[in-house]
Parts: sequence; structure tokens; C-alpha cells
Amino acid sequence: MPELSLSEAIAEYVRDGQTLALEGFTHLIPFAAGHEIVRQGRRDLHLVRMTPDLVYDQMIGAGCARALTFSWGGNPGVGSLHRLRDAVENGWPAPLTIREHAHAGMAAAYTAGAANLPFGMLRGSLGTDLPRVNDEIRFVTCPYTGETLTTVPALRPDVTILHGQRADRRGNVLMRGIVGIQKEAALAARILLVTVEEIVEDLGAPMNALVLPHWVVTAVSWVPGGAWPSYAQGHYPRDNAFYQVWDGISRGRESFTRWMAHHVLGTIDHADFLRSLEAGSATAEEEAAR
Repeated sequence: MPELSLSEAIAEYVRDGQTLALEGFTHLIPFAAGHEIVRQGRRDLHLVRMTPDLVYDQMIGAGCARALTFSWGGNPGVGSLHRLRDAVENGWPAPLTIREHAHAGMAAAYTAGAANLPFGMLRGSLGTDLPRVNDEIRFVTCPYTGETLTTVPALRPDVTILHGQRADRRGNVLMRGIVGIQKEAALAARILLVTVEEIVEDLGAPMNALVLPHWVVTAVSWVPGGAWPSYAQGHYPRDNAFYQVWDGISRGRESFTRWMAHHVLGTIDHADFLRSLEAGSATAEEEAAR
């Protein structure tokens, strides 16, 4: 299992046109990887994520995406994702096709992909408007009970990218705290890239910990702070203030483009990105007010 810099991992494994999942549920969201994809100018991506928030808003606004499969999208606790809305409503910077599921549908689709099954089943969506807006949601009759069940096609990303707290030298990855669909998204993918807070000789994993074994991990990159502004349990808290100021930054195309040019495209890596926010010639509040 290779240990690569994040720029090397993205350059080697992420290609234009792929289906790409960056998963994390409030916690351990791989922001650094999303920014590196923007820096390297990837285009025409089908983005998949159960709960797209700021990182996908940034990637969509930067022109990386052609499609989004999801079950909820927003700036948690604040409001809309303005770059996502602009892409859907106005085609800026490029038209975005959306495919919406319920959370249960996304979970069933990832689980089917992880199990190498063609589709997942659930009882949800019956009697809702989701099948009307997503023609991939269909129905089958149970051969045992005659019950009508909902089906969703398996999700099998070309690449899944996760952030974890710790990896060992063999490539085993430890994730602590709240997790969402990360395990299933990892097992469903053809390629799994993981950024971590630290690389150690021994994981020190407690009983019943979530450990991704090295044989499912394609590459690990050491990226301290790689989940900021989301949080990494045991390392740093969620930066709630940034989620609030992002609303102002992302409302306008000019303020968004200026912020991305300065803090993402104008930095060489994630450490440089974090320094730009600490030092920067303008605070997030000043950027939003311009």
C-alpha cells in the first residue's frame, strides 16, 4: 500500500469523468482532498455523497462536476448551498444534473455496491414523489411475500476518498467517532484513497473500532487538519464560524471566485491553505463583504 502525498494520490488516481465519492458525516469530511481536486482542474465528475455540504459546494462552483447523486444538500445549520443552487438553477459555471434519494436509499445503494450486488432494496420511497424525480428508483415484488419493495441501483464509485484519524505503515486505517456511510462507500469503490491526521507504527485500535484493512486501501496520504472546517474527533473541533461566513462568501459568483482563487487555487497544498486563512490579507468576513 503506497504512502503518497495528496497531490500525488489525486494526480495518479482521479481522472476527468469519473464517479467520485467524498464521504463523511458532519465529521472527518475530506476537505483537503476536495481542494486538491480543484487545484488539479478535474472536470466532468459525477459526485456522489449522502450529505453534500461545503466541500461539494466548492467543487461544483469551481466547475468540477457534471452530476450529483445525493440525499440531502445544504450548509448544516445555516441554509442553502449557493453554488449548488446556481449550477442547478442557472447552469453556472456548468449545468449540473441531480439525482436525489432518501438517506435510506443512498445507504441501500452503497451497501449493494459494497456487496457486489446489482441493486439495493428498501421499503422507503413508496407513496413519495422521489420516483417521479428519479427514474432510477423502481419497484419489485418480493418472491416470498408478494410485497412491493423499492429498489435502487448499486453505487460503485470509481474512487472513494475518506479522512481518518490514523493509519499504520501497512495502510490499515482507524476511524474514531461518528461515522456515516464511510465503510460501505469504501468497500463499494474500485479505488480507495484516505487522508489521515497521523501515520503511526501501531494503530492502537480498541475493540469494535472501525478499521479499514490495508487490502481495501489504495493509498494513504498524511494530511494533518485535512477535515477542516469539519472536525476530527481527538484532533480539532468543528469550525462553526466558518460555516456561517461561507454563506456570505458563496452567495455571489465574484466573492466565491475571489475566495477560491486566493485560498485554494493560490495555495500549493492543504498546509498552505490553512496558513492562508490564518495569515491572509483578508478574513473570511472581509471577503464576504466585498
